[in-house]
Amino acid sequence: MSNPSKKQSFMGGAAILASAVAIVKIIGAVYKIPFGNIVGSQGQTYFNVAYNIYNVLLTVSTAGLPLAISKLTSQAHAQGRENQKRKIFSTAIWLFFVLGLAGSLLMYFGAAQLASFMNEPLGYWPIRALSPAVFCVCLLACMRGYTQGQGNMTPTATSQILEALCKLGMGLTLAWYFLKLGLGLDIAAAGAILGVTVGTVLSMLYLIGYLLRHRDRGAALDVPDSRGQLMRQILAIGIPITLSNSAMSIISLVDTKIVLGRLRDIPALADSAAELFGQYTFGMNLINLPPSFVFPVTMSLIPFAAAALTRHDHAGAARIVSSAFRIVAVLAIPAGVGLSVLGGPALMMLYPLRQADALAASPHMRWLGIACIFICLMNLTNAILQTYGKEHIPIFTVVVGGITKVVMNFFLVGEPDINIHGAPISTMCCYLAIVTLNLFFVWKYSAEKPRYLQLFAKPVLASALMGGAAWAVHGLVDRALSGSHSAYGANAVAVMVGILAGVAVYGVLVIALQILRAEDVRAIPHGKKLVRLLRLK
Repeated sequence: MSNPSKKQSFMGGAAILASAVAIVKIIGAVYKIPFGNIVGSQGQTYFNVAYNIYNVLLTVSTAGLPLAISKLTSQAHAQGRENQKRKIFSTAIWLFFVLGLAGSLLMYFGAAQLASFMNEPLGYWPIRALSPAVFCVCLLACMRGYTQGQGNMTPTATSQILEALCKLGMGLTLAWYFLKLGLGLDIAAAGAILGVTVGTVLSMLYLIGYLLRHRDRGAALDVPDSRGQLMRQILAIGIPITLSNSAMSIISLVDTKIVLGRLRDIPALADSAAELFGQYTFGMNLINLPPSFVFPVTMSLIPFAAAALTRHDHAGAARIVSSAFRIVAVLAIPAGVGLSVLGGPALMMLYPLRQADALAASPHMRWLGIACIFICLMNLTNAILQTYGKEHIPIFTVVVGGITKVVMNFFLVGEPDINIHGAPISTMCCYLAIVTLNLFFVWKYSAEKPRYLQLFAKPVLASALMGGAAWAVHGLVDRALSGSHSAYGANAVAVMVGILAGVAVYGVLVIALQILRAEDVRAIPHGKKLVRLLRLK
């Protein structure tokens, strides 16, 4: 499909996916914020019940297998084995077809049973509306893994943007229209989620067309492995990764069931369980943004580091891993600190029609902001362990973290004086446990031991100073404007000014403390000019 000479660099591939994710997340914010304003906390709960079930089926079907395809394709690409690449794809696509079809049928015909299992019967229609997406996303995952394995991130980026635009355009419209017809919050949530389904269908059709247009029909001399051998290789790599990722999805599903169930066990809160859980998800919407920008780094890490290891270029693989650590530290730590400091006021700004829900969700952000840092580091360290052939370790660490979360939620949420406020605490402790174990195992199995103090000390210091500046500026501006503006307007201006102050302080500190290296910046567009401008070494 593409020549090795055209293969994108690690940072180039990451930049393409990061740009796409930035666009997708902007679209997602435009989608989630009006959606939250339209349906409120209860409607978000119905949406999330369906989405959690969808995530389990999706993770079981696609979490590890696309990465296995990406890794095997990358190895074959580095060796110039064109026939091997083609056979990997033709073997994998049928596996994904069967898995996707089974998942879609289960969601559609088992919607009532699944909604009842989640302690939220009104999740029935959202579950059914999302069921076809499982089949489409399975095929999408196979095609994305194949193109990414050849170092081509552009098809994935384009399909993600197309999917997000459909979700925005159709999902919001249907949610608003169904509510206008008086059909109820559960039907509105189903309408919103139908936009996701349509987006996956159109993205799948786009990638099919792309692969047909760019099909390499040239002759090749290599003899590919048999389909049985390839299937065993795909499963050997993919199953441990799938088990690792599925563990967290399954635990999250069970955790949602436990939280809703424990809230309903408290007599005074039984009728408001869906509302309380929805308020918690208001905060989760914000902390899920930064990990989405880390995801492109981890997705690029596996195929490019795997290709380097295939060429026995261990130094090159180590450089990729080191750059990924520095970039994630520079992005994730200030993002988490910023959300912890200004997350509550930001919710008040973003949900003007649901001020009561936003106010109730604000205390969650102090814990969830810190959890955001650990989520980003979990994604990266899982990818590093998987790249170095230690796919089984994230299974263990994720299970430990998940059990921590479930047990803590059972006791904390069930305590009437704590109730839903226990959910963000358990979330933070869950990811802290996972990251602590992952960092230990990365250190243990790395040929060149990472220097964690060197990697994290400066970003932590810069982020702490940034957080203090943002908090102080927000408070000063809010108090200065509160007498002459509405409470909402004063807070909104204070949030924006606080963010700008934090960004300015952090930017100066990144340069002054020389947190980034030249090799981290050189590969991005105009990177050489930035290296000279910032005097990076």
